[in-house]
Amino acid sequence: MRPIIACLALLLAALPARAQHGTYPDRAIRMVIPFAPGGAADVVGRITAQAMSEQLGQPVVVENRGGSGGIIGSQAVLAAPADGYTIVFHTLSSAVMNAGLYRSMPFDLRRAFTPVGLVGTVPNIIVVNPRVPAQTLQEFIALVRANPGRITYASSGPGTVVHLSGHMFANAIGVEMVHVPYRGSGPALADLAAGTVQMMVDTLPPYVALVRGGQVRALAMASATRSPALPEVPTAAEAGLPGYQTSNWHSVFVATGTPAPIVARLETALRNAIATPATRQRMIDLGVEPRGLGAAETAAFWDEQFGIWIPIIRASGATAE
Repeated sequence: MRPIIACLALLLAALPARAQHGTYPDRAIRMVIPFAPGGAADVVGRITAQAMSEQLGQPVVVENRGGSGGIIGSQAVLAAPADGYTIVFHTLSSAVMNAGLYRSMPFDLRRAFTPVGLVGTVPNIIVVNPRVPAQTLQEFIALVRANPGRITYASSGPGTVVHLSGHMFANAIGVEMVHVPYRGSGPALADLAAGTVQMMVDTLPPYVALVRGGQVRALAMASATRSPALPEVPTAAEAGLPGYQTSNWHSVFVATGTPAPIVARLETALRNAIATPATRQRMIDLGVEPRGLGAAETAAFWDEQFGIWIPIIRASGATAE
């Protein structure tokens, strides 16, 4: 009898947890975007949050927690209970690059987070303030070469993909440029438009309307093909800088330890959200390639990205400390 009683006790103990998972979510979910408002992660993250809200039947409320290349926002997620009510909208910078840029991370990225799904991939764009006396990429390269160590490029913070993309651009043309870091792409973009800094290589979405409105000038796409969002902008190769390509991606993660049924519920909601025609079109219009990969596929993709970027970071000597 004792083994039977013990089994019944275990089953009864599991019932509340199963019931809780079955009703998930029964309140609002917090999506932490570990970057300042106004940047690409913020724009794409808010579209994703709205689409997931519709699938989950509960609000997905965005909270921007910028700083330290995404580490501050990541820590906020890890400080919350691993119950699916706090999720994080990671980018290449915050989910991979930090591991190679910081000598002493406050957490192990690969152990701390579990992927829910890949939202989309997006190319970077080379943009300048309209008052910069260069109409084309070749003219800008000539300007930089004529002013070594004087032309500035902005980034969303030390060690971010925006920083390394600018660093890689300077290396590609063989001229020193001045890096000006900000706490997120939004403030950097604002200073670029104001003329405080001269150039930036950033993820496309927030720049589509700015390029069309003349607030910034697009010189080239840092991608293999032109973007449907700005088809008139040539690729870097077409504009005279072959071999220069950088891109970013956006993905939803949870803290490791989140119950598997909850991760599965979020995964289904995210995949269905990205598959919605209206959401897909909104992303395409911003230059994002919707992916909607599931958790297992995203885990494999994530592992691949470590293999690609960590060696590049180490070879560059770039650090965020």
